[in-house]
Order: sequence, then C-alpha cells, then structure tokens
Amino acid sequence: MRKPLISGNWKMNLNHFEAIATLQKLAYLVGKDELERVDVSIHPPFTDIRSVQTVIDTDKLRYALGAQHCHWEEKGAYTGEVSPAFLGKLGVQYVICGHSERRELFGETDEMVNKKVAAIQQYGMTPIMCVGETLEEREAGGTETKVLSQVRAGLAGRKPEQVASLVIAYEPIWAIGTGRTATADDAQQVCAAIRACVSELAGVDAAASVRIQYGGSVKAGTIAELMAQPDVDGALVGGASLDADEFARICKLGS
Repeated sequence: MRKPLISGNWKMNLNHFEAIATLQKLAYLVGKDELERVDVSIHPPFTDIRSVQTVIDTDKLRYALGAQHCHWEEKGAYTGEVSPAFLGKLGVQYVICGHSERRELFGETDEMVNKKVAAIQQYGMTPIMCVGETLEEREAGGTETKVLSQVRAGLAGRKPEQVASLVIAYEPIWAIGTGRTATADDAQQVCAAIRACVSELAGVDAAASVRIQYGGSVKAGTIAELMAQPDVDGALVGGASLDADEFARICKLGS
C-alpha cells in the first residue's frame, strides 16, 4: 500500500524566523501517531532551508525537508539558480519540479523539467514532478492530452525503478490560488489516467509504486474526500500550508 505524502509548499512566503515558528507549531499539532500513517514534507524558500533543517535535526522531527525548485546542473554560471548537489548536501529529500508557476511565469519547458527530474534523482533526492492543465485546456476537453504529454516528457529516459520511486503531482492550473478545487471524482479520473500512462511507460510495478498527489487549493475541508480516491496518494498544499493549524488538520485527515 502506498503511504500518503502531504507536501507543504510555502512558495515565496515566511522568512526563516517565521518558518521556524510555523514548523515548531506544526510539530506540536501533528504527533508521531499521525506520522506513522502519512509522510509530510516541508518546502520552504531557499533562505529558510538551513534553518528548517536545523530544527528537524535538533528536535528529531519526522518531517522530510523539501525544496521548491533547482537547476539541473551541478555548478556553473547560472546566477540565481540552486544546484541539486547543494540541496542534497543539506539533507533535502524532496524537490518540486515543473510547478505550474515555474512553467507559466518563468518559462520552464517539458525538456527542462525532464533534466531536473534526472538531476534530482542523481543526487539522491525524490522529484515531485508537477503536471496540469489551464482552464482553457480543460474547457476544450484537453485535460488528459495536456497532462499525459507532460508525464511522458518528464519521465523520458527514466528507468522503471526510477519512475517507481518518484512523485507526480497533478495540479490543475485553474485551481491554484483561486479557491476552486477539482472534485474528488475529477481528481481521481486524472490521477488514474496518469497511473495508466506510467504503466505504459515503465510497467505495472512502477505504476503500482509511484505516488500521485493532487494539488490545487487543497484545504482541510476537501482533503478527506480526495484521499479516499484509490489513485490519489497525497496532496501538494500551497496557501493552506502556511497556517500551521489548517495544515495540521490536512495532515491528520490525509493520514
């Protein structure tokens, strides 16, 4: 059985003092019993990663440290970018790649996402590879065409065992930050299509092992129904993860 993964993407919010306080409150609210049933990863801004890592290590918290983005090269003249090798040295376990905001606002292509997936795994971390469609694509009936093309491009060249170990996050662009959420049935339909696509690409064992999250205005009020779906293995949580009380409820209801 696939253990759920709930990931808190803090985006460009919380300085390192605020990040420490939020994590410590979350740790008080979500205890060891819940963390036996669900994995939780925290993805702070780059300036907070060392501080969050120190709290996790010092307090022996069972939270996984995550990053929001990285470059695919180990080093070089890439001002403003962050090396996956550097993240690996900091104990980062999960790295988000291909987030819709990176694709839409910063022009990340499927080819770039594919390179990042490979680099993240090369340095011993797990990619959370994001895929999703725009409102226009959804209304035109092109959801699966768009999403599955991103899945195929992102996983190109990956071995079955590498595919099996990663995370794919279905995050419909039209639902991010809008308060709109795909229905549980909609999420299940797309996540099932993603799993079937993985089976075609990497085999049934990889498809059975890969974890598929849903992301898009996830809240405590929607998480239980989403997690009841057979092909939804967790959630990529944005704004709601900034509120320790709300994120704690999501983690508990998602476990």
